[in-house]
Amino acid sequence: MDLENRIRILVELGEFMQSEDAGWIAAKTRAFQHNSWFIPGFIDLSVCTIVSQYLQHDLLESWIRSYDFPDRQGNPKKVGIVMAGNIPMVGFHDFLCCFLSGHQPVIKFSSKDPFLFPVLLEFLNNKISGTSNPVQSAPMLKGLDAYIATGSNNTARYFEYYFSRYPSLIRRNKTSIALLEGNESRAELEKLADDVFQYFGLGCRNVTQIRVPENYDFLPLLESFRKYQWTADHHKYKNNYDYRLSLAILNKQFYMTNDCLLLIQDESVFSPISVLHYSFYPALGTRVRAEENQNLQSIIGKDFLPFGKSQVPALTDYADGMDTMKFLRAL
Repeated sequence: MDLENRIRILVELGEFMQSEDAGWIAAKTRAFQHNSWFIPGFIDLSVCTIVSQYLQHDLLESWIRSYDFPDRQGNPKKVGIVMAGNIPMVGFHDFLCCFLSGHQPVIKFSSKDPFLFPVLLEFLNNKISGTSNPVQSAPMLKGLDAYIATGSNNTARYFEYYFSRYPSLIRRNKTSIALLEGNESRAELEKLADDVFQYFGLGCRNVTQIRVPENYDFLPLLESFRKYQWTADHHKYKNNYDYRLSLAILNKQFYMTNDCLLLIQDESVFSPISVLHYSFYPALGTRVRAEENQNLQSIIGKDFLPFGKSQVPALTDYADGMDTMKFLRAL
């Protein structure tokens, strides 16, 4: 296929994802039944973000043209994509990069998210039937030309070993933080709540630590975060909250809570589900240390990414800051 046809098919895929197609609706229902973290509201949020931020003709054309890919890929490579499963369709951007570049994606689905992508691949392959470059899935990825894999720091070491002989792009644990000045409005704090709570905090773009000035008043923040009070009714989230609350009490650790989130002082940028770490920065001190950047996917705050935008990545917001299109262009 030439580039214009690939763009057209992706736009049609976006229309399909927003449709009431019976097979697609059934897949979303099965995804939630299989993995209760994938509540319908968060599946729909992921779909809406993918369609609005990725699958628009003008956005796709401008993006791909900036990399000087040929209209027709003369020597397409088979690229294995190991997908994560922490949030619904989290690996869509990797697939999108590979498909749009003219290479052939071969996808290994996450066991946590095995129902959504197969329906999308069936739609795509029906659209491109008769071509020599269908989109494939496989339970194991062997004998391919290149690999893209996302996982924990531990699994990344295994990926580096197994794929060491091939061009590969390996991603590790990342998280996000927010920098507050103490003069944020109620609206800004409610948008920050989206950055913290969407997808139950399971994404690398979720804020897991806030940094605040000394003598910061936490009450407005805790009140604003009641926007997500309903998370306390989700059994898995509530189990995590109760467990972390019990640990804090047993360890006689100071904490603050609004009954759906625990605020605990900790210098670590990574925090467990239902916990938000906070730390203080001095009036004239450095708020983000250079060595921390390796763990950060994004920084939220004034002069950084706006509040409420951590889970709305653009096409050029590459995971781990690794330019996937540049990697594919080099193949």
